[in-house]
Amino acid sequence: MMRLMRLSKLFVGSQMDKIIIKDLVVQNIIGVDSWERVKRQPVIINMTIQKNISEAGKTDKLTDTINYGTVSKVVTEFAEKSSYKSVEALADGIAKVCINKCFAPRVTVSVEKPRALLHADSAGVEITRTQEDYAHIESTPDALPVSAENHEDIIFVKDLKLDAVIGVNPWEREEKQPVILNFTIYPKFRVGTLQKDHVIKPHNYRTIVRTISKHVEESSYKTVEAFSTAVARIAITQCHVKKITIRVEKPCALVFAKSAGIEITRTDVHFPDETLKISQPRLNSLKGRNLGDETIENTNLKTTKLKNDYNHSSHFAFIGLGSNLGNRVININEALRLLEKSFGCKVLDTSFLYESSPMYYSDQSNFLNAACKVATSSSPEELLSKLKNIESDMGRVKTIENGPRPIDLDILFYDDIEYSSNKLTIPHPKINEREFVLRPLCDIAKEFEHPKLYRTCGQLLSHYLKSPNYNAENFVRKILPIHNSKWDWNSRTFIMGVLNITPDSFSDGGLYYNIESAVEHAKKLVSEGADIIDIGGMSTRPNADDISIEEELARVIPVIKAIRDKGITNVPISIDTFHAMVAEKAIEAGANFINDISGGQLDPDMYQVMAKANVPICLQHMRGNPKTMTKLNQYDNIITDICGELFERVQRSIEAGVRRWNITIDPGIGFAKNFDQNFQILNRLQELNGNNSPFEGFPCLIGPSLKAFIGKAINQPDAQKRVWGTAAACSAAISGGADILRVHNVKEMLDVAKVSDKIYRISKN
Repeated sequence: MMRLMRLSKLFVGSQMDKIIIKDLVVQNIIGVDSWERVKRQPVIINMTIQKNISEAGKTDKLTDTINYGTVSKVVTEFAEKSSYKSVEALADGIAKVCINKCFAPRVTVSVEKPRALLHADSAGVEITRTQEDYAHIESTPDALPVSAENHEDIIFVKDLKLDAVIGVNPWEREEKQPVILNFTIYPKFRVGTLQKDHVIKPHNYRTIVRTISKHVEESSYKTVEAFSTAVARIAITQCHVKKITIRVEKPCALVFAKSAGIEITRTDVHFPDETLKISQPRLNSLKGRNLGDETIENTNLKTTKLKNDYNHSSHFAFIGLGSNLGNRVININEALRLLEKSFGCKVLDTSFLYESSPMYYSDQSNFLNAACKVATSSSPEELLSKLKNIESDMGRVKTIENGPRPIDLDILFYDDIEYSSNKLTIPHPKINEREFVLRPLCDIAKEFEHPKLYRTCGQLLSHYLKSPNYNAENFVRKILPIHNSKWDWNSRTFIMGVLNITPDSFSDGGLYYNIESAVEHAKKLVSEGADIIDIGGMSTRPNADDISIEEELARVIPVIKAIRDKGITNVPISIDTFHAMVAEKAIEAGANFINDISGGQLDPDMYQVMAKANVPICLQHMRGNPKTMTKLNQYDNIITDICGELFERVQRSIEAGVRRWNITIDPGIGFAKNFDQNFQILNRLQELNGNNSPFEGFPCLIGPSLKAFIGKAINQPDAQKRVWGTAAACSAAISGGADILRVHNVKEMLDVAKVSDKIYRISKN
């Protein structure tokens, strides 16, 4: 150790000479290539050994220096025989070889992977190590990594080529142009320290580039200064980089110059208030999505702290649930109940429900699958023990490998760690080959990155569906268990028949005000093909008068009971109300669906009632109430604003305990919308719930039936004569992705749905 200290003092007190090996090419299987394949690939190594060679200059003998030929041979042999997952670990290994075998006092090693990324020339790391570094680690193997202020490691990405809207000239605002980005990332800790062949997210150039590229493709800027600052902000706030230097070049900026641009260095102190805005995982599905003329990031959507944050629980986990014995829906609900009530976890979110054909052992019934996110204070092993206890308590007995079971619970992810023991491997080793796991995961964690495979759940699903291992015969379909039936959301459009028990509804007020006429109309709706009957006891037309809860109950409860008593037992009943007590009493009387036009805004108890009832619900967008809504139709961007406001209502319902699979959304045609806005919603519906939209995956209900905007378009004041106009609106809704149509004329609209499904839905499946 004294000798090492003397060498260190000698280095500090004098200018060291340098022995340089430039662009040494070796072949190595390290991580994945630009197409994310595990293949042998070229790696470029640069080394600078700092050593006093004055004696060799006098004697002209290799014994007084370090032979670069020997270094090259030793490093090449080590690099090509070693197997690492990361360039960080390889660089650290090379530095150790140079110091321990070639006796270098100090060495700087750069390891560069050409085409490590699809759109960049290369990526890699550069580290500097001394003899003292490895002596320190070997003598104290449990030592903490050296902090960022005390080392010179960097991670770099060279010449990342992207297309962006950037500039002030008119043509630059119209057309994307190439930009070249170079990154230098300054890690929080020494890379490769303690021989840990694992890359944390702030050091993962693949994740950082993916996140930045997505932002660049979806945004536009007038100045390179704003562009580069935004890129730095994304790296620091979303990727949790501590410090980054970014150089942005525009090759097309000047006619007589190769390029022009700027270089900036930023740290987390430059963006002190922005990390929390990005850290809430359930907002990721909304923020940054393209919504026509602008993105959610540019709206007034508030990112408020979630009520059901982790509290005392310091960890989160994603858990997969499956069942194919007994009542599968009850089994999954019971497992979630036990997780919270008996085992101290907090269920933060749930996926939609999926029915899947069995894998591995095929001679068994279809499975019902879901995923959930929980907060927990348990360790991975403790959490596993809790899950096994739930399985045992619910009667699981293992007889055949991958055989039938009432409940199956698997830890898919725990925080963002890798973990392995005799009993448990995290992440779950078979995630990337199971569609029935990936689809529910993507509902609640599409952008969550696999800590070992460096792909998001969305990418894993996309890759699997395109891989040779994908078997289309193993179906996975999204379903809704409702009353005595099971709706397959991809199979067709479902019809909700309207039954108004009111004297003043705009289309049929007073027609079904007594029980007998209401029951007869319910029978007619069912005979014409209604999949569900929507019963309302209060008119919600513009400027409608409010009624008391007692009056609303007196209208709807007897009708619901009479419909059930008259033998209509298999068709679900929906209660159209924004009063929690009415919803609760209607469910007790035999209703199976809660349809709230206010999305839970007009009664503070509604979300709790919805969660307790554990039935399907519809959350509609509306502002104000029927008396005030016509004056509240000022929007900056109709779809963007609906998404922001409706998203908060969906989040509040989930926080109250409503299962995601029970939620349907409705943009609220005719509610706080003017004539043109109603047509804009129909025209742009896919921006609301299509692929990569804010409500991707959520079933969508549309209710245009006989409404005033249709009457105005066809110059028809009589609501009963707006059937053909309604048909056009319904067909448009189906083309935009609607799953349920709320209509008065069931027979006619069912025909419209059947033909429209053949055009827009079935042909896409």
